[in-house]
Amino acid sequence: MTIPNDLQAQMTAWRRDLHAHPEFGFEENRTAAFVAATLRSFGLEVAEGVGGTGVVGTLKRGTSNRAIALRADMDALRIVEATGADWASTTPGLMHACGHDGHTAMLLGAARLLAEEGGFDGTVRFLFQPAEEWGQGAQAMLDDGLLENFPFDEIYGLHNMPGLPLGHFETRPGAIMSAEDLFEITIQGQGGHASRPDWGREAMVPACALVLELQTIVARRLDPAEIAVVSVTELVTDGTRNALPSEARVSGDCRSFHPEVSARIEAEMRRIARGIAEGHNVGIEVNYTREFVPTINDAALAEAMMAAARPVSEQVALRAAPMTASEDFARFQAHAPGCFAFIGNGETCPPLHHPGYDFNDAALGHGAQVHAAIARSRLPEA
Repeated sequence: MTIPNDLQAQMTAWRRDLHAHPEFGFEENRTAAFVAATLRSFGLEVAEGVGGTGVVGTLKRGTSNRAIALRADMDALRIVEATGADWASTTPGLMHACGHDGHTAMLLGAARLLAEEGGFDGTVRFLFQPAEEWGQGAQAMLDDGLLENFPFDEIYGLHNMPGLPLGHFETRPGAIMSAEDLFEITIQGQGGHASRPDWGREAMVPACALVLELQTIVARRLDPAEIAVVSVTELVTDGTRNALPSEARVSGDCRSFHPEVSARIEAEMRRIARGIAEGHNVGIEVNYTREFVPTINDAALAEAMMAAARPVSEQVALRAAPMTASEDFARFQAHAPGCFAFIGNGETCPPLHHPGYDFNDAALGHGAQVHAAIARSRLPEA
């Protein structure tokens, strides 16, 4: 299966234009307007402003009442770009460092293919989602009546993957991406002069002790067979060179694949915090929130997605290892069975969220074809 040469060129132009004009989550106004106008040019029904800046395109063929959804994300990251590309970001401090520009372009390409060629019986929903990076966009669309106004039976998503060869696709049944929990622990003591720590109850030493003790949660408190990560990413105090801090804030994130593991991490974190507070005679407050839920692929749909990809891919595999990165595609899967898969971005590509990362335009055709193949295989003509 091949795509028209003009579509490859068109998707490349779309992608580079989107890359040059990145927008942060829930601020994707230019991107959403471009997506909506492009979908309308193909003859699709289009709804804008779904969940803030989300766009839903609808394409119907035949008489079947079955519907599937294909999803792309649109938001960029607060990273200063260092690619040096001709199409580099023109917005200071923002860049498409995760390939959402490519995801958007290849789903638009699939919409054009299906609108022009058909080959399916039913309804395809094209979901262009805002604010994926912070785990809020999918839920915003759901809260805004996505399922009531644009119902679908199944949902599919693709994400580019640096290190995976171009033209390759991978997924797995079951858990493929982890939950993400955030924590912030605030220590309140009594600061003072650096020369007389005995006159106060400074917060730095207990904060450092806390950072070390948190590392024992995964190493000593969880089943070694479970995959989990606890990462401290920030330690901030109100001290200065010659003054001991009276307050310290320790924050970070946790990754896991099962709710019971997440609950155990939180319980152990609170227990450790209480012990640190008692041992150092300071106050302590733990704020623990759950931002992303695990992405769990339906086993049958994982097989179906890979079967659809085989005619257009150099290699298809159901062997992707579970990743401790997170994806709010999982919010959709809580309401409809679905599958999330990875498309190769090339073996020498810098990693995601890196200032030198760029989506590989050669992957656009593969992605558009797989999206279209999924629609045709899951909504077969009579």
